[in-house]
Amino acid sequence: MRNPRNEPLADHDIAEATDPSNGPERRCILSGRIASRDELLRLAISPDGDVLPDALAKAPGRGAWVGVTQAELTEALANGKLKGALARAFKNGKIAISETLPVLAEQALTRAFLDRLGLEMRSGRLILGSERIASEARMGRVAALYHAADASDDGSRKLDQAWRVGSEAEGSGLSGLRLPLDRAALSVALGRDNVVHLALADAASAGRVAIPLQRLVIFLGAPAASLDEDACRAGDDAASASMATNEF
Repeated sequence: MRNPRNEPLADHDIAEATDPSNGPERRCILSGRIASRDELLRLAISPDGDVLPDALAKAPGRGAWVGVTQAELTEALANGKLKGALARAFKNGKIAISETLPVLAEQALTRAFLDRLGLEMRSGRLILGSERIASEARMGRVAALYHAADASDDGSRKLDQAWRVGSEAEGSGLSGLRLPLDRAALSVALGRDNVVHLALADAASAGRVAIPLQRLVIFLGAPAASLDEDACRAGDDAASASMATNEF
C-alpha cells in the first residue's frame, strides 16, 4: 500500500474517549459505534485518492475507522453509504473506492495476523506440533492456544484439556480458539508442514497476536466472545504499551 499524504489527523483518528482500562477508542463512520481501535479496521487514502485498508493502523495522514463485518461493508459500498461517510471523513469528494475493497480488507487483515504469527515463530515464542503443545500446556507454559478451522474435534479437545490442566482451570470452559483459517493457509504462511494446532508461550506474545486476530475475527463476523478473554486483555495491555512507543 502506498502511504497517504502526511496530513493532519482527522477527527476520526482522534480518540473519542480516554478510558485507560480500554485504551484508545474510535468511532465507526458507518454505525457511529465507539469501540477500541483494536476492534476496528482503519481505512486510509492514498495520494491518488484511492481508499485502501490499513490493517496495521500505521499509515500516515487522515484515516477513517469502520467497525462492521465484511458483509456489512459490502452492503454499505453497494448502496453508497460508505462513499458518503468517507467523503465526510476525508473532507474530499474525489475519492476512489474499489469494488474489491471488502476482499482487500480481508486479505490485509489476514496478512497482518499471519505476519504477526511469523514474527512470534522467529522469536521462538510460537509452539507447533500437537505433542509439543500438549507437553508445554501441561507444564503451564502455554498462554494462548489456537486450532485451524479444519482441525479435528478430538485433537482439539485433547489439547484444550492439557491446557486446562496446566492452567489449573480444570472444569472451566477454557479452550483454544478455532481460527478462521485452515491448515493449508497456516502451513503456507509459516513455512511448515501440516500446521493444525499452534500455541504461544507467553502472555506478551499472546497479546501481540490478539490485536490483529481480533480485528480479523470481528470483520469476518465471528462473535467477539470467541476470542479468549485473557488473550484479549493481554492484547489491550500490549496495545496500550505500544501506543506509547508508536509500535502500531
